[in-house]
Amino acid sequence: MGLTAVDKQAVRDWDLYYKNFLAEVSVDTTETEAQQKERIKRLEDDFEEWKKYYFPKYCFAPAAPFHVESSEYALSHPESVIVRRWSRELAKDVVTMMETLYQALTSKKKLQKKCIMLISNSYDKAADFLEPYKINLEKNERIINDYGVQQLPGSWASGGFITTQGVAFYAFGAGQSPRGLRNEEIRPDKAIFTDVDTDEDVRNLDTIEKRFKWAEKAVYATRSISKNFQIVWLNNTIAKDCCVVRASERADRVEIVNVMDENGQSTWPGKNTLENIARLKKTMSTSAFEAEYMNNPISEGSVFKNCIYGQVPRLSSFKYLVIYGDPAPGENKTKKSSGKAVILLGKKNGILYVIKGFVGKGLNSIFIGWYYELIKWVTGKGKVNVYCYMENNKLQDPFFKQVFKPLTRKANKKYGMKLNIKGDEERKTDKATRIDSNLEPMDRDGELIFNEAEKDNPHMQEIVNQFKMFELTMPYDVAAPDTIEGGNRILDQKQAELQPKDTIDRKTINKRNKHRR
Repeated sequence: MGLTAVDKQAVRDWDLYYKNFLAEVSVDTTETEAQQKERIKRLEDDFEEWKKYYFPKYCFAPAAPFHVESSEYALSHPESVIVRRWSRELAKDVVTMMETLYQALTSKKKLQKKCIMLISNSYDKAADFLEPYKINLEKNERIINDYGVQQLPGSWASGGFITTQGVAFYAFGAGQSPRGLRNEEIRPDKAIFTDVDTDEDVRNLDTIEKRFKWAEKAVYATRSISKNFQIVWLNNTIAKDCCVVRASERADRVEIVNVMDENGQSTWPGKNTLENIARLKKTMSTSAFEAEYMNNPISEGSVFKNCIYGQVPRLSSFKYLVIYGDPAPGENKTKKSSGKAVILLGKKNGILYVIKGFVGKGLNSIFIGWYYELIKWVTGKGKVNVYCYMENNKLQDPFFKQVFKPLTRKANKKYGMKLNIKGDEERKTDKATRIDSNLEPMDRDGELIFNEAEKDNPHMQEIVNQFKMFELTMPYDVAAPDTIEGGNRILDQKQAELQPKDTIDRKTINKRNKHRR
């Protein structure tokens, strides 16, 4: 079927875009042939410099360390299966394109690829991903100047083309058969899977099963056993079970890179600043951000379905409040470390109120400071008794003794007050089970209320997000729910301690004892 008028205009617009995009990629016309050969050799010996020279428009931001390390591996392992589960906005397709064109153009025989497949969830999508390869080979003046005209008349079309150097590029949609594919005598020697997983497809495990079996049988098996074959998967992790996750199980190298690292810092600060990322987070739900930018597909509301905001009674109407903190010992430098939290809680008529809090990853000194900030805030709200507690199990005891006390002495001077923070040494059962069994019924019955006056506070928003994202497998941080569960237990204990007790004297007991002789 021929192209419609709309399709033809789209092709012209795309072509014009790339012509303008590549217009400033100029060459030095005064360079001698010897100088040119020397420069080409120098560039080919350093891929990072090679890509900056031939693709200056793409390389507008300096490469991050993970880019450099990943390319070094890919270009030194022509026989490999590589899975790049990089977040959106980390240039996984662009980096792979530049590596692939390097393998197609350079004189390094061990790296050369001659029959390259680009595969996506549909043929049209794959053809779209292949178009930048085609346009760069066709119009990039630096490539043409150093490696010659690449466009081969009669073999140059969208979705499939062969260069004058005899390198073939083919687009395939998931399910299409590449069996028997050859570029003359050469079987496929590189396959790039990009965006094979879609939001719709991952909802159906039968589709995922069928698609991945097709990838293994129809694509993996197109290779020549005696020749190098490189497979590269490109997709962020949009579901717990999807093709890119299955590919990871047998890959030679799996790279999971999020837009932010475990310490909340940008993994590519030269391009994505923390301000950019913060703005992005404001525009989307936490579950969407976690899936698209943090390789953490989670669903909202599977356990805590309500997460109700409501009005908190006057603080002076509470008999007492509790500030409870979870220190998450250490400075949070390991990937599995959880965040810290300090939260002010109150309970009245059986309803637990989450009044105000701080949650996040950071220094221990900041964590200690949160207690003082909450006390200052409470002091301005009227007279109320406040108890301060900190989780202090066996793992945390060294922190409580060796780190907490010196930091507290410094904070006493800084804030001009002295706090009495007690360690909560009660042995606890499994964290996820405690949170689920003790707090979920309260949320279900409308007995867990988050302060609506703090609704726009990013800390309160994160506290609520942690409840929304909670699952027993704890795919998301649970510092806030864990802290609130501990604080609720302390509130209940205090209530029992302060409850008036009925007393009976011994004489009365003896009279009531029918069995007394």
